[in-house]
Amino acid sequence: MFSLTRKSIFIAAVTLWIAISGHIQAQNKFDPKLLTPGRNTLACYTVKNGKESPIGTLTFGLHTAGDKLTVTTITAFTGMEEWTDTAVSTLSSFKPIYRASHNYMRDMVLNFGKDITGYHVDKKTGRESEIKEAGNRSFVDSYTYPFILSLLPLSSGYQTDFQVYDYKPSNTDNVKTAVVKEVKTSTFISKSTGNHDVWEVTVHEPTTGEKSVSYIDKKTRRLWQVDIFSKGLQVRMIDMETDFNSIKAPFDKAATMQMVNEGSATISGQVFARDHNDNIWSKMELVNWEAKQAAARGTLVYLIPYTDYFREWVKVNEAQQKKGRDAIFLSDDAAQCIKSATIYDDAGHFEFVNLQPGEYLLYTAFSFANTRSYTEVTGYTDHYVNGIRQGTTEHTREIKYKVDKEVLVKKVVTISKPGEKVTVKLKKTR
Repeated sequence: MFSLTRKSIFIAAVTLWIAISGHIQAQNKFDPKLLTPGRNTLACYTVKNGKESPIGTLTFGLHTAGDKLTVTTITAFTGMEEWTDTAVSTLSSFKPIYRASHNYMRDMVLNFGKDITGYHVDKKTGRESEIKEAGNRSFVDSYTYPFILSLLPLSSGYQTDFQVYDYKPSNTDNVKTAVVKEVKTSTFISKSTGNHDVWEVTVHEPTTGEKSVSYIDKKTRRLWQVDIFSKGLQVRMIDMETDFNSIKAPFDKAATMQMVNEGSATISGQVFARDHNDNIWSKMELVNWEAKQAAARGTLVYLIPYTDYFREWVKVNEAQQKKGRDAIFLSDDAAQCIKSATIYDDAGHFEFVNLQPGEYLLYTAFSFANTRSYTEVTGYTDHYVNGIRQGTTEHTREIKYKVDKEVLVKKVVTISKPGEKVTVKLKKTR
């Protein structure tokens, strides 16, 4: 669970995240054509002494219909109830129309027109507040901030200021000013897609001393990262790129599910490792001196239908690994086509059934004891003839010990015809 201190970190960060927006008189600065509807998820961290500690996710969606822009956010943080916020504004001027927020702290609904009306319920104290105030001032609703910022005519050295409406019962004035203090060129490095040229945009809120630093893609205006600084605390939000898919080969779920579930062939086999010791024969691989060690009962073996789609997925992930980048995850539909079986005895045996002809990639990971050895000198014997020392014999002994070793084994297996029973050995000999 979050402590009160950690909750305050998040609340302060989200308050700043949503509390910066644009002045209505400067609405002609914003270009709605740069807005890309869609859904993105940000991984969220607290940052202390340069170390990131994960605290959850923030998912936002953008939807346009006619002259309306709807922004929804779903906050899912460890130890806190998930909550949803909705903000609706005009797309042409970003003038607020409606706002709703429901979470463990509050319920709030706002309607914007000639007057601002609605209600606020503090769930901790039970206090209910009716909201009614003049709506004739120029502002943008707080939850449009990240997208309004992305639509500005950003360039090196660009500066502007704008206002935002952000209701709080304790406020004497719900309209605050924010300042785009600095815009400069920078680079965002994605573990999935590499380097991106970005605008590094620093925004200050003079009344609170808080600030945010956003990294916005120069070409697409995608928000890659935002760092939020509030009362000595820092929260970082990074795009998880859940929409990224570098696999170009087509995927047919129905055909692939038939391949792994509606056939009559089987693949069975044994998983084991054979430990080479350090003698010269084993290095020459002429003989295995140690007994084979079977994978433990319960070890999972995976069967991947080796279609063009999955073959490309494996290739792309191998390339990602070499570059030190994150793995490319499968969609839920693709992941459902991968079968798994468990080692069912102490000899490392497994079996897959109901398979159609085709190629399959078998994959497993397990631990085994790797034998190592070293030579220890235990003493010396001097040899004498007629009192004259002729030489010395060194006495040694070989000491063996075992080290647990994690191994990965994979093998491509082909089923040539219906009903075929294929037997394989998944072995690691190094």
